[in-house]
Amino acid sequence: MHLFQFFKTLIPRTRARIRCTIDYLLGNTFDYFTNLYPGNHSCITRKILNRLIRKVNLDDHNLEKINSLDKDACIIYASKNKRLFDFLYFHTRLKALDLPYPELGFDLHFFFLLPVKRLFRIWLSHLDYFFHHFSFKDFYKSGYAFQELFSGKSGFVHLIEEDDFYNRFIRATPDPLYHLIEYQKHMKRPVIIIPEDIIYVTKPMHKNPGLGEILFGTHEKPGWLKRMTILLRQPEKIRVELARPVNLKEFLARPEIERLDSEFQTHRLRSFLVDILNRQRKSITGPVLKSRQEITEDILTRQSLREFLADYAAKNNISLKKTNKKAASYINEIAANYNLRIINLGNWILTWIFKNIFEGLVVDQKQINRMREKYTEAPLILVPCHKSHLDYLLLPYVMFRNNMPCPHIAAGKNLSFWPLGPLFRGGGAFFLRRTFKGATLYTKIFAAYLEKLLYEGFNIKIFIEGGRSRTGKLLTPRPGGLSMIIKAHLNGACDNLYFVPIFVGYDRVLEEDAYLKEIEGGSKSPETLKGLINTRKFLKKKYGKVYIRFDDPISIKDYIHQTHMDPARATDPEFMDFVKKFSYKLMSAINKQAVATPHGIIASAILNSPKNSFSKGQMIERANTYLNILMNDKAELSETLLLDLDNTFNTVIHNFLSRNFMELVDEDEEEITDDTYFIVKHNKRAILDYYKNSVISFFIPAAFTAVAILEVDRFKFALPDLVRRYRFLEKIFHDEFFNDTEITCEEHISNCIKGFINEGILVPDPTGMDTLNLTSLGLRKLKWFAAFTLPFLESYKTALLYFEKEQKALSQDEKELAKKIHSYGVRLYKRKQVSLKESMSLINYRNAARFFSRNKINGSEDQIQIDYFKQIISRLIRVIAS
Repeated sequence: MHLFQFFKTLIPRTRARIRCTIDYLLGNTFDYFTNLYPGNHSCITRKILNRLIRKVNLDDHNLEKINSLDKDACIIYASKNKRLFDFLYFHTRLKALDLPYPELGFDLHFFFLLPVKRLFRIWLSHLDYFFHHFSFKDFYKSGYAFQELFSGKSGFVHLIEEDDFYNRFIRATPDPLYHLIEYQKHMKRPVIIIPEDIIYVTKPMHKNPGLGEILFGTHEKPGWLKRMTILLRQPEKIRVELARPVNLKEFLARPEIERLDSEFQTHRLRSFLVDILNRQRKSITGPVLKSRQEITEDILTRQSLREFLADYAAKNNISLKKTNKKAASYINEIAANYNLRIINLGNWILTWIFKNIFEGLVVDQKQINRMREKYTEAPLILVPCHKSHLDYLLLPYVMFRNNMPCPHIAAGKNLSFWPLGPLFRGGGAFFLRRTFKGATLYTKIFAAYLEKLLYEGFNIKIFIEGGRSRTGKLLTPRPGGLSMIIKAHLNGACDNLYFVPIFVGYDRVLEEDAYLKEIEGGSKSPETLKGLINTRKFLKKKYGKVYIRFDDPISIKDYIHQTHMDPARATDPEFMDFVKKFSYKLMSAINKQAVATPHGIIASAILNSPKNSFSKGQMIERANTYLNILMNDKAELSETLLLDLDNTFNTVIHNFLSRNFMELVDEDEEEITDDTYFIVKHNKRAILDYYKNSVISFFIPAAFTAVAILEVDRFKFALPDLVRRYRFLEKIFHDEFFNDTEITCEEHISNCIKGFINEGILVPDPTGMDTLNLTSLGLRKLKWFAAFTLPFLESYKTALLYFEKEQKALSQDEKELAKKIHSYGVRLYKRKQVSLKESMSLINYRNAARFFSRNKINGSEDQIQIDYFKQIISRLIRVIAS
């Protein structure tokens, strides 16, 4: 009996001692899980992790997405695939940067990374729980996950994994997203999910994987051996991307989500996050690549095209076999042959070339990041200005170097010659004819090809001007290609499109000699293999810097909505009018991104001199005045203008002297001072005009305002006195300069007046709020600005004089007419009836003919209209040149 009592009292004591021992070993809590990563690993583990992580870059653009979040938010990082390294990377990297870093790994277990002491506590706590409840403690049901999130810890969740899907779908194991949704519903604090992706291979996926991808994993989901090899050997090629954060509270508040129960909300959330990550990856790697043959077959086997081909064959009395063969030959003539090997080879060659001929490529990284983010939503249509053949190469090169896929490029058929043609096709170029007139089948095939590119998700680059500008400024847009792309969107090729206006500017263009010849009436030299070989000479010279700037992408869907255009009901003329207006909007946006270069400012100061000879001091005074106006307008200036202005201007002056654009009046003068006089060579004025025109868009509002003030011909005037003439200049030069239609001419004039007041050209009249006085110094400076319009006024006057002597002049071919006006202009120049050699421009004459055609001037029979414009233009030339 005593023995029984002894054991009876011993068991509770033993149990109490065991309980005390367990409590002592576990500390103050029983919540121990392998899902929590404390990060206090051994020294060896820390060194290995740091070695793997330190060379994988996380750029500032991505970090800004975390920094901009609400500080009180609960942060969850979401990965598409289940990878332990993703968690460790963000934990280690963000912790070092003092940013919210993941500590809770939903459905991740850190057995081999935890200290032995912690593993023992986890084992002991779960064993203790099992003996009390005959089940293991759950990470979610216990409330531990929410408790840790509430305390400020960040989590990490993955979205797609075969085993986890099986467990959730078949075994009904907890879904982390489901619990996050439930947590959000009971909390005021927002849950922010940041989709992330560590991209080991930035190359696009091929539709048919090769043997390497079968063995070692695809580009999208590389195997552990492939990942480790890249991590150790080429960590600089790995891209770490954070997509747009998702506010879970806002997501659940959407009407189409709110009405669902939590289970279906979970499915929608997972699909939404996966879609974001897929789009994010595509913005870097590009869409899945198909072979040229696959693209051709996809186009030619479309039902709508097959019906068109059958109808075309019947209407033209051609066999369907011949029609199909012709259609296939057109595809072969047009289509690109996108090849990664050629793109990589091109990257290597172009890096070497650009380092040899340029002092640097100036690109705004923020603008590229903004463009890439838009690509996650819809394909991009890249719309750069076109000043050089190098434009074809520079933009794809910049995009490739900034981890974006090379676009498909619309190139003229003249560039398809061997060996460049096959290389360009491999780099993404597709070729088009200069005109589609009368080629119904070719037009249809080309349109079908564009639709296919957009459907596949490729970016497309088009030159809206049609060809290279030989004048330095933007040419009148040709909306044909633009209309085909917009129609492809309207036909359902893609849900939306983003048009990206792009400025490409050069300190010095390679083709300036050829441009001089063409501007002055010479014929354009065709592109040939011999011409390609002769380009070796360009590698021996330096051409300064290249400036590439990207304007805000414009959604065509939003633009259609803003303009209230109904594509389904619009007639062809209405649709083309819509496209023209949109093209002018794009041109205006390109001008907004222009960069003012020292070459352009000095060329302006030279050509806008009232005399052909001038001192260095006079030239620098004009250049400084122009620069002050640019700074007043907050224009984008080249770096050299901001760093060392005097040295920059001197460098350009010496450069122009060495290239014989101008010469010293006193050839024996050893040192150039402010009193040194120069004289401009007449046969080089057109080249200087090219560089002046590269900055002319900045000065057009000031030039129009200056002309209007000079025409008033009073030292005291009011702002309303200038509006009528400003509007006339905007109208007549509509095809020369692309005005921002969102800013009224009154606003332009008002802004210019402020700049003129700051420069001492004008002073407010003390007797009246709206009255201004012109200073004696200001009269001289106004003419420096008005002089920007003088070559164009002379060109348009020459065109009027030609129409005055010709009957039905505008019935001629546009190019032929421009050449005839040019020949007439040369005669007027020799008679000294035209003062500026640069006014004899084929492009100016062509634009003048278009304007006068719109204003009912067809030839000498329209003398009343001719007299009206001639009188105004002649008066403006007098007030500027006097």
